[in-house]
Amino acid sequence: MPEREGNRKPFQLTGSGSPERADAARNRAKILAAAASVYAERGVDGLALDQVAAVAGVGVGTVYRRFADRGQLAQGLMDAHEQAFQASFMTGPPPLGPGAPAGDRLRAFLHAFVDRLSTQADLLVVAETATPTARYESGAYRLHHVHVVALLDELRPGADTHYLADALLAQVAAAQFVRQHRDEGLSVERIKSGLDDLLTALTRVP
Repeated sequence: MPEREGNRKPFQLTGSGSPERADAARNRAKILAAAASVYAERGVDGLALDQVAAVAGVGVGTVYRRFADRGQLAQGLMDAHEQAFQASFMTGPPPLGPGAPAGDRLRAFLHAFVDRLSTQADLLVVAETATPTARYESGAYRLHHVHVVALLDELRPGADTHYLADALLAQVAAAQFVRQHRDEGLSVERIKSGLDDLLTALTRVP
C-alpha cells in the first residue's frame, strides 16, 4: 500500500470546498437535524425535502440550495458514518487499516462494507440511486475505488485493477445488498463468504 494513502484527507460527501458562512453552516446543521428527526420517525420513504423544510422551520428553497435532491440529503445524513469508515481503513488498526497484507486488508474492507450495509442500506440506496450516476460521482466512491485499486495493484501487478475495483465495489452496492439480504434472504455471513470466493478468483495470479 503506498504510504501516501495514509496521508490523504478523507473526502467530504457534502459541505466540501470553501468554508461555509456562519449562517449557511447553521442552516445546514438545522436541516440535517430535521432530516434525522424525519428519518427516525417516518423512515426513508418519508424523507421528503418539503417535510424536512417544515420540521427545520426554513423555506423549501433553503433546503434545495444545500441539498439538490433526496440523494444528497441522504449523503449528508451519512457524513459522520462515512468519515468514520474512511478513517478505519485509511489509518485504523489492521487488518482493515495499514499494517496487514493487501489481501487481508481488501477482505476486511469488503466485510466492513457489508456490516455497514446491514445497518445503513436504506439511506445508502437513496444516496446511490438518486440519479443514474450518483454513486460513482460521490467523493466516497472515488476514495473507496482508489483504496481498492491500491490494494489490487499489490495483489495483481499488471492487471486492469481500475476495472477490477469497479467489479468488486459493484458487489457492495446498496441496492444489490437489499436484493440479496432482504428479498432473497441471504444472510450477512453468506454474502461475506461469497465475496471471499469472488476476491479469491479475482486476485488469483494466472
